[in-house]
Amino acid sequence: MDKRVVITGMGVISPVGNDVPTFWKNLLDGVCGIEYIEEFSNNNLPVSIAGIVKDFRAEDYGMDKPFVRKQDLFTQYGVAAAYQAVKQSGLVSTGEGKNIDPFRFGVYFGSGIGGFATQFREISKMIEDPSGQWISPLFIPTMISNIAAGHIAIINQAKGPCLDIVTACATSTNAMGEAFRAIKHGYADAIITGGSENATIPIGIAGFANAKALSRATDPKYASLPFNANRAGFVMGDGSAALVLEEYEHAKARGAEIIGELVGYGNTCDAYHSTAPRPDGTTQAKCISLALEEAMFDKEKDVLYINAHGTGTKLNDAAETLAYKIALGDFAYKAHISSIKSMTGHMFGAAGAAEAIATLLALKDGVCPPTINLDTPDPECDLDYTPNKAVKADLTLGISDSFGFGGHDACVAFRKCLD
Repeated sequence: MDKRVVITGMGVISPVGNDVPTFWKNLLDGVCGIEYIEEFSNNNLPVSIAGIVKDFRAEDYGMDKPFVRKQDLFTQYGVAAAYQAVKQSGLVSTGEGKNIDPFRFGVYFGSGIGGFATQFREISKMIEDPSGQWISPLFIPTMISNIAAGHIAIINQAKGPCLDIVTACATSTNAMGEAFRAIKHGYADAIITGGSENATIPIGIAGFANAKALSRATDPKYASLPFNANRAGFVMGDGSAALVLEEYEHAKARGAEIIGELVGYGNTCDAYHSTAPRPDGTTQAKCISLALEEAMFDKEKDVLYINAHGTGTKLNDAAETLAYKIALGDFAYKAHISSIKSMTGHMFGAAGAAEAIATLLALKDGVCPPTINLDTPDPECDLDYTPNKAVKADLTLGISDSFGFGGHDACVAFRKCLD
């Protein structure tokens, strides 16, 4: 018999806040976290803005100085988000207060790129001295993309299934979906899931900019423009987000606070192009339809919120709008939709998990966060994208979708847990 899967913990490190309450308040208030990049000299780079994590202190999340010295920021962000999520969940896998079998406690946590800053630093050394004698012995275990998952498992003594999902911008949505299936089918009682990214470094900016993916806007507060006719590319964003998924009866038996229920997952591939989305929206629509079908979506009864991928690129936003129309038919015009990337920028491997948190809180609080700066809607993007101001709604179902380079499509669906 399939198990029910609920959310008992959440954590976030983001351009608009380093804890869930701050993150959520700033989203509802339409606060833009995109700033000028000050961490490195960028005078010769074509892009000078990004969604930057601010005031991050690793020690606030249980990390000591020796650990921090050895870890790329993407791992530190991941550990910090997981720290918050596990703390909220109340799960303890060892010692006094143990309330979960460590072999039934897993980690499904990914990164689109991994230790990008570490790669950049160490490769620069190799170029200067091809002998390689100055390459750090910690280079490999610091840059590999699975290392955040590994450290989250070590810290929390999660000895069950541990996977690093890598599907570009769909990474953490796929991680959540696969964790959902693992619990649903009985392979674990709880899984820490999500993603982390720190890609705002010179080579990251140069690579995405030269691929014609980034906005070259000079005003950071009017740069990430999902569904806007003036959009000209996405804005990079850093951070991490984590959720604790738990089997319903296990959570109920220990008296855990249940935030919401994960009720559906879709996973398809565009099978079209390495970077461009399938323009007719058909494969993205199938992904969304699969999640809605598993969630038992009812057009007659449900009030739907969609947290859109909404990157602000010309191709994505148009294809995504078509996908909603294919998946939902005329109901697409009744759905409440928004893109929080208008405020956070694109957090790559962390984006899906951060957007899932926003979706869960929208359901919980009955309010849809806005798509800010939507002052000139694209006629091709003619759905209700919640322009500029948060909107109250008696929501019953929420979905969050993510579409990544390589054609990876993923969608998760949530409901309030009513019993």
